[in-house]
Amino acid sequence: MTGATDRPERPDPLNDDLGWMLGIVFRGYVRAAEHVLTDFPGGPRGYQVLTASVTGPGRNQGAIAEELGIDRTVLTYLIDDLERPGFVARRADPSDRRSRLVDVTDAGRAAWEQRREALRRVEAHLLGSLTPTESTTLRTLLQKVACSTQAIDPLRDLCEAVTEVRPDPARERR
Repeated sequence: MTGATDRPERPDPLNDDLGWMLGIVFRGYVRAAEHVLTDFPGGPRGYQVLTASVTGPGRNQGAIAEELGIDRTVLTYLIDDLERPGFVARRADPSDRRSRLVDVTDAGRAAWEQRREALRRVEAHLLGSLTPTESTTLRTLLQKVACSTQAIDPLRDLCEAVTEVRPDPARERR
């Protein structure tokens, strides 16, 4: 962080800016993840799709698109990329024949486990300045914030999100 340890006596507005901090960590993670997933079908987004598919029984493409915030058309191409090497297979949804379920294959599970381990090493490197307890605490807090943020997804209802963050003048007068 800029000046956080070099000059603690001089406040630096960036050291207190959540967007700046998240941006630095995010960009570092993305660069490292792209390196680890450079030859993975669909790159980091393909890996996300496979991760969403690994966690249970076959899921409908629409549900995966919504969970990951990926356009359905883009998701179709990502699933095509994962289907070519045999990482996933599509099958008709027995409850809705217009819908397709995405199932992970054994090859897909093995590829996911290999890349997951590589990404764990990336995460360990990025969180290397933290103690194991601090790392666990950070992950717990980020999970809490991510889940609450996803619950009020501004892309789903921008008006609701703006209302929640915009100060209410009536409340402030009280």
